Amino acid sequence: MPDEQLGLMAHLLRRAGVGASRDELEQYAERPYEEVVEDLLHPERFEAPNDDVVFRYFPAMANSDTPMVWTGRWIYRMVNTLRPLEEKMALFWHQVFATAWFKGEHGPSIPTHIQMFRDHGLGSFRNLLLELSRDPAMIFWLDNSENHADAPNENFGRELLELFSMGIGAYSEDDIKNAARAFTGWTFEQPIPLYPYGGFPSKFVYNPDDHDDSEKTFLGESGRLNGEDIIDIVARQEATAQFVTRHLYNFFVADEPQVPAWSVTPPQDPDAVDQLVATFQETDGDMRAVMRTLLLSDFFKEARFSRVKSPAEFVAGVYKLSGEIPQPAPEMWKLHLALASMGQTLMDPPSVEGWHTGKEWIDGGTLMERVNFAVDHVGNPEAPGTEAILNRIASLGDEVTPETLVEQCLELAGPVQAGEETQAALLSAAEQGGALRFDSDEERERSAKQVARMLGLVVAAPEYQFA
Repeated sequence: MPDEQLGLMAHLLRRAGVGASRDELEQYAERPYEEVVEDLLHPERFEAPNDDVVFRYFPAMANSDTPMVWTGRWIYRMVNTLRPLEEKMALFWHQVFATAWFKGEHGPSIPTHIQMFRDHGLGSFRNLLLELSRDPAMIFWLDNSENHADAPNENFGRELLELFSMGIGAYSEDDIKNAARAFTGWTFEQPIPLYPYGGFPSKFVYNPDDHDDSEKTFLGESGRLNGEDIIDIVARQEATAQFVTRHLYNFFVADEPQVPAWSVTPPQDPDAVDQLVATFQETDGDMRAVMRTLLLSDFFKEARFSRVKSPAEFVAGVYKLSGEIPQPAPEMWKLHLALASMGQTLMDPPSVEGWHTGKEWIDGGTLMERVNFAVDHVGNPEAPGTEAILNRIASLGDEVTPETLVEQCLELAGPVQAGEETQAALLSAAEQGGALRFDSDEERERSAKQVARMLGLVVAAPEYQFA
C-alpha cells in the first residue's frame, strides 16, 4: 500500500478523530479518501456507542454528580466510537462554547450539554446557537437565569457576540445591551435538589412574563426582537463566518494565535479561511458542508503535524495505540485527573474563554505528565496494541536490526515524522539492546521488552506531541 495514502489517511483520522490502530488505518487506506470523508461527515450511518455497556462495566456512572466519571466515559467514546468526527466536533464546540461544571456543580447538566454538541455539531450553526441558548448548563454558566425584563444581565449577550460568534470589534455596546434584553425570560426549570433524591436533569423554560417585548435595534435591524431573532441576525453576519471558520482552522488544521489576539492579528492562511467562509455563507452556516470543504482541501492535507495535541486528543490517542480499553474499565475513573495534570479538565474549563491552545499546552510539568502517561501505557509489553506491533515486527524475520526496529516503531505508531536528532537518539537506544530475535521463547520475551521500550521512547519524543 502506498506510503502517501497511509500517511494521508493517518492525518485525516488524527484530525477527524483521535487516530487509528494500524489495522484500522490499513482498512481505511484501502478506500478512496473522499469516500472516507463522507462517512466521517455522516455519523448517523454508523451505530452509536452503547451506554448500557458503559454502565454495566463502569458502575461509577451511577453517580452523575461529578465530571470525573463523564470524562472517563467521553475518552472511552473517543477511542471506541464508529463515529469519530461526532466526538471530535463535540470536543471542538466544547472549546468554543466553554461551559464548566465548577460553577453549577449540577452533574446531569454537563453530559447533556456535551450530548447537544454531538447531536447538532454538524448541522446548522444557527440551530446550534439556538440549542446553546436554551441549554440549562449554559444559561446558568452565563447568568441568563438572572436576566430579567426589569433588570437585564448582559453576560450571555456579551459572550454570545464576543466569544461564540462574531469576535471583538464586530458589534457595539448597544448591541450587547439589546441582545441581553432579547434573551430576557430564557431560563430553566429548577431541578430537584441533589439530596436525598440524587441528580435530576433540568430543561429550558421560556417565561413570557419576564421577557422584554419592547422595540430593540441590533446590528442595524429593529423590531420587537427576541432571542431567536438575535440568533438569526448573528448567523447571517460575515463576521460570524470569519470567526467560526478561524476556530475550525485553529482546531482542525494548524495552531493560530490565541482568540483575544484575533481582532488585531490576521489568520496565518487567509486564503484557507476565505474558502471556509465562502462555504459557510453559501450554505447558511451548514457545518457539515464547511467541514467537507476543510477536509477535502489541499491546505488541510498539507498541514500534517502542525498542531499540538490537546491533552484529550493525546490521552485518547495513546489508548488508540495501546488498545487497552476496548471495554469500559475502572481506570477510566482516573482520566479526569490525568487530563487535569496535563492542563485540560474536560467539562470544567477555566473560564468562558476555554483553554489556551497550541504551544501553551506544553510546559515542563505538562510535558512530563504526557510522557509518563504515554510510556506507562504504550511501553507496557502486555498492552494489546504494543503486542500487535511486536507481532508485525516479528513477522519480518527471525532477526531484526536496530535500524529496522526504529523505522518500524515510528511507522506503526503513527506514522510519526521524526527529525534527524530524534531518529539518531532512537537509534542509539536501539543499538544498546542489539538486534531483535524471535527464534526462541526467551529471545521473543527479550525482544518484546525492547519493542515496548522503543515505543515508549517514540511516544515520549517531541514529534509525537503534534497531530
